[in-house]
Amino acid sequence: MTGVTLKQAVKKYGDTQVIHNIDLDIDDGEFCVFVGPSGCGKSTLLRMIAGLEETTAGTIQIGERDVTRLDPAERGVAMVFQTYALYPHMSVRDNMGFGLRMNGHPKEEIAAKVAEASRILKLDDYLDRKPKALSGGQRQRVAIGRAIVRGPEVFLFDEPLSNLDAELRVDMRVEIARLHKEIGATMIYVTHDQVEAMTLADKIVVLRAGRIEQVGSPMDLYKDPDNKFVAGFIGSPSMNFIRGTVTANGTVALPSLGGTEVKGPASLPAQGREVFVGLRPQHLQIEPEKGEIRLDIREQLGGVSYDYLLPPGGEKIIVESRGDAVAPEGTSVGLSFDPADAMFFDAETEQRLR
Repeated sequence: MTGVTLKQAVKKYGDTQVIHNIDLDIDDGEFCVFVGPSGCGKSTLLRMIAGLEETTAGTIQIGERDVTRLDPAERGVAMVFQTYALYPHMSVRDNMGFGLRMNGHPKEEIAAKVAEASRILKLDDYLDRKPKALSGGQRQRVAIGRAIVRGPEVFLFDEPLSNLDAELRVDMRVEIARLHKEIGATMIYVTHDQVEAMTLADKIVVLRAGRIEQVGSPMDLYKDPDNKFVAGFIGSPSMNFIRGTVTANGTVALPSLGGTEVKGPASLPAQGREVFVGLRPQHLQIEPEKGEIRLDIREQLGGVSYDYLLPPGGEKIIVESRGDAVAPEGTSVGLSFDPADAMFFDAETEQRLR
């Protein structure tokens, strides 16, 4: 069994603490994604697991071993970076087998492991090429192949698709997902792209300012976020947050939606307090010629469109629609929704009200 366990892991640079007492269990064979905005500490946490950053306090365990103070080479991990870091003068075959050669492995063993990695990644036709003759996606597959050849206990990916164009990113997401299914190894993947997180992960760890906001499966986080940050970060386009005021009868009045009232949970704060009502774009419907909300811009993407609405005195609202447009840009419309789709968040703490 080769899971990864962090207990009260801390990272400081001088007096500045960037990772705050992280407790996390990643199961054997699990695909775990660290996601969050730039500067949230996700790459630092990955590098602490790899041994490339010293852990200031706490412990890191891989399998049954405490690796907190071990060198990177002793941890049984292989890391794939955002940059491919391939040797330009070496063939694909030699790039993939270089680490084993440096460690004195027999030629027959190296050849067998390179052949197996090449089969998995469909690189057989490129083994004799130099990196300059490869596309960006092929170079990244070679970098991943180099990690596979080492036979690590844990694979670590640090935003490996950031340098690829949109189409290649999709292709490589599929490749990495297929690789995980075939190898079954524990993989930890860092990205700021929540679409990558949703499509790849068994478990997502949402980070903000060096702290874990929530851990769970992609759909658990999407359907049942613990706070406003997670609700807004997971899902594309992001959730709409409409400011409201608690009324005397346990409803929330939404001034930007013409005073619409929606029944809230029992945990609503006192009358007069502000809360946010969260509604995903697909849960809103446009009612043409029925309100005072200006339909500002429409993005028409074929089978789906995104309408950007500007309520009077409120923040923009995004509505996802399918089929033909129901109202032209520049007109005033209303909005409707099923109250069962609404989520409620305290305006001060930003915690979910259930």
